[in-house]
Amino acid sequence: MSDERIYPVQTKKDPREPGRISRALHMRAYEVYRHVYGPQEAMIDLEGRGCRGGFGTGEIVAFLYASGFPKDQWRARVDEAFRGMKGL
Repeated sequence: MSDERIYPVQTKKDPREPGRISRALHMRAYEVYRHVYGPQEAMIDLEGRGCRGGFGTGEIVAFLYASGFPKDQWRARVDEAFRGMKGL
């Protein structure tokens, strides 16, 4: 039996049924988020002690895109991704 946790993703669909993402993807995106913006424990708290409801769809795209580049480029790549997206 898998112990894989699922994290919420904020979408523009029905807010009562949020999107979901695997822990592996969420933590990879969070690694970039933490490097660019600083730590925010509420992003990884699933036990109801302050989780903000997960990343938005556009944030997931931007952070995972940036993660493929060297760490010293992450801030610039996140900014590049956000500039290249509309309506997510």
